[in-house]
Amino acid sequence: MMSCSHTLRSSSEAIDNQCRVALLVLAVLVSLSSTAAFSHGSSPQHQDTTSVKGTVRNSIGEPVAGASVLLREKGHSGPIETKTNADGTFVFPALSAGTYIVSAEKSGLRNAGTNPLVLSPGEKKEINLVLETSEGASLASSGASQSSLSSAGAMEFKDEPNFTVAGVTDWINVGLHASDTTSRTSEALAQETRALKSSGSEENSAGLPEAGTASRETRESENRLRAALVEAPASFEANRQLGELYFLSKRYGEAIPLLESAYKLNPGNQANAINLALAYRASGDFTRAREQVGKMPTKADKAEGHRLLGDFDERLGDPLGAVREYEQAARLDPSERNYFEWGTELLLHNAALPAAEVFTKGSGAHPNSARMLAGLGAALYASGSYDEAARRLCDASDLRPADLAPYLFLGKMEKAAAVPLPCGEQRLARFVREQPGNPLANYYYALILWKRARGSGNSEGLHQAEALLEKAVTIDPKLGEAYLQLGILYSERGDFGQAIRAYKKAIEVSPHLGEAHYRLSVTYKRIGEEAKANQESQAYEQVEKTEATAIERQRRELRQFLIILKDQPTASSPR
Repeated sequence: MMSCSHTLRSSSEAIDNQCRVALLVLAVLVSLSSTAAFSHGSSPQHQDTTSVKGTVRNSIGEPVAGASVLLREKGHSGPIETKTNADGTFVFPALSAGTYIVSAEKSGLRNAGTNPLVLSPGEKKEINLVLETSEGASLASSGASQSSLSSAGAMEFKDEPNFTVAGVTDWINVGLHASDTTSRTSEALAQETRALKSSGSEENSAGLPEAGTASRETRESENRLRAALVEAPASFEANRQLGELYFLSKRYGEAIPLLESAYKLNPGNQANAINLALAYRASGDFTRAREQVGKMPTKADKAEGHRLLGDFDERLGDPLGAVREYEQAARLDPSERNYFEWGTELLLHNAALPAAEVFTKGSGAHPNSARMLAGLGAALYASGSYDEAARRLCDASDLRPADLAPYLFLGKMEKAAAVPLPCGEQRLARFVREQPGNPLANYYYALILWKRARGSGNSEGLHQAEALLEKAVTIDPKLGEAYLQLGILYSERGDFGQAIRAYKKAIEVSPHLGEAHYRLSVTYKRIGEEAKANQESQAYEQVEKTEATAIERQRRELRQFLIILKDQPTASSPR
């Protein structure tokens, strides 16, 4: 049997008939076994083989027995099928390394499927699938009762989301090496989308509650407020007003005791309760911040409370709780901010297609939101729709030509692209016109011109790209990527002396820029400097190894959502 496993791993196309029969028999035997068959005490012969196991449950958490579970391998026709046991468990043992999709189905329940799973040799993956009732009576990603969803003021979706967040899992290898430019770009865009959460166009960008605005405008000076507190230490208003003054002045250590005293005196005051939660958050105490919001008596009916709970859950390492709170906030109040934060949470945890769906709906509801389009662009890019992603970023820059974010997102996409993306050249040209003193504007537009001109004999375009790159490093002498691009440009025209100087400068200002070491090594080799070439090659390998290790650690620390697409056994594009 081990020889069959080895044959399957080494070349799935070359499996002989005996191996096929043996493997199918083994799959049937294991699928009929109990949970103990794949527990930590399982048979030694399966300890080092690649496998997928899991449990199928219904929407209220009960195991589903007799469900059909299908395993499809990318590039192969026909799935492997097994049935769930009485406790809802299933297993696919002795698999080859490859890309798989697991789906489950049973009459009377909606089908469920996973994102593609990329399995390495010897890797064991555990997943959980949720089959909802055909009527869709409960939404697993909501975390709220039907009564709360249908309460007054709740959001009425024209159509339900086409996905359910069924759980979280460790980072699944998405099939790209840690050094892959596109993968890194996608992850960087997700993080920069999160940074846009504080720049909402339709809401208070500081993220502070609107309650208490009048008292802020008319509040007394600190000395008078302190005197009032001395006179009436048990006064709710005296504690609240001085605590609020310190809070707005970002003196959180002084604000918290006063806001706590005010909360004890009047726990029903919503503005004070939220200020206290925000003060805890600002001081880094996310546990107490979440507890504070959870104690607010009206939090179950207030979108703001759910949004804050989402913030705290994310910071406390509970992304599943966070995404459910963000979704509930959007249902109760379909504001631009709530849509954006829901979509961003999905994007951060590798649920690109659901994020694109939410951002698309959010853009339809809030067509003047540039950051919603930027988030949609990032989600489309992460799902592999590069041209469409660029178009959404172009639309965002048209909405707000003075806003940096759409241009910077588009620039990062252009940098990773082998050829220029649609509409990118025109928008980045506008970026330079609007902000000629921005080093990144000059750098990204230079990249576009260089891509179009190289190999075409367009010397004018190359000269313009060179001028823009030189301007970029003049504005920002620490912009190592611009020095690197200058080195590439010089090297392509055969000016190796200038190329070497540019590469060295790139390494000087950005020591961890691995490509600069690599290209410097290649250039040294071309001019016969073998010793220097070897030295730079070793430096490149060390930088890449260190960076790959750091990226792998970051990815494993960031858990990803297990998404089930409704009415579909496999993943597909959002409607």
